[in-house]
Amino acid sequence: MSVTLADWGENSTGDIDVASGASCQIPVGIRGTVTDSSISQKPSYGKLKKINATTFEYRAKAKYKGSDTFAIKATGKGPKASGTSVITVHATIK
Repeated sequence: MSVTLADWGENSTGDIDVASGASCQIPVGIRGTVTDSSISQKPSYGKLKKINATTFEYRAKAKYKGSDTFAIKATGKGPKASGTSVITVHATIK
């Protein structure tokens, strides 16, 4: 997974590659402490599950190949800022 990391209060994006029917974990990769997180946009071609405040799991739909997008909203405090950020993830399903 490649992610453009932002500071708290700034939005960021990330890209992942997943095999059809496979799953991967998505860590909330903003420096500092995550105090809360949730799914702000559900994927269209897979399932997104919150494991804990800092980790989500995405499972691509079986037999589907193409792209999918979802978003995670996280609130926390870092060394320079605090606030809420939205992390938009673009998945390529192979």
